[in-house]
Amino acid sequence: MFNSIRGTITAKFEDTLRLLTGGIEWDITVPHTDIGLFSQPGTEGQVFIWLYHREDQMRLFGFADEVRRSTFLELLKVDGIGPRQAVKIMGGISQTELQKALDTGDVGRLEAVPGLGKKTAQKMILTLKGKLTGEGGKPQAASPHSDLAAALAEMGYDQKAAADALAKAEASLPEGLSGAELEKALFRQAILYLSGA
Repeated sequence: MFNSIRGTITAKFEDTLRLLTGGIEWDITVPHTDIGLFSQPGTEGQVFIWLYHREDQMRLFGFADEVRRSTFLELLKVDGIGPRQAVKIMGGISQTELQKALDTGDVGRLEAVPGLGKKTAQKMILTLKGKLTGEGGKPQAASPHSDLAAALAEMGYDQKAAADALAKAEASLPEGLSGAELEKALFRQAILYLSGA
């Protein structure tokens, strides 16, 4: 079946991405948190997709990477969560926070996600605690600077270019930095690389 679509991004909305490929413009439902990870309209992008098909409707759901799609599919295993609610949940909490809340049984953090009640939060923990996996069934390993890459993407930079700039910045910084000091230095240096300075 479909794995991904690559084409020209024509529009980005709060939870929808439009992608033009081969003369067809696709309308793809995407979690709010993923929208910022895609390049700006007019540039090329790749969307990892999942097709929802019922007798009366068909809809494409898209994600920034395969880990995000895997999370979506895991959420669908929770009793009472359908595709639209899964996208809404993912749009209200970052990947790292979601995994941490599930693994630590933090009902309160999950309840803070818009539209997510206590019962559903408890069901999510029971069903998914320790089970969020990436490709090949291995536990998800978020990039060490995924939050910084996401912040740069929100500023309009390409996600892959942002990740590459952060890796380059990390290699160029002096040893001994840690915590907030390291993040600030990485962010500043990555912007310099991305702006060509």
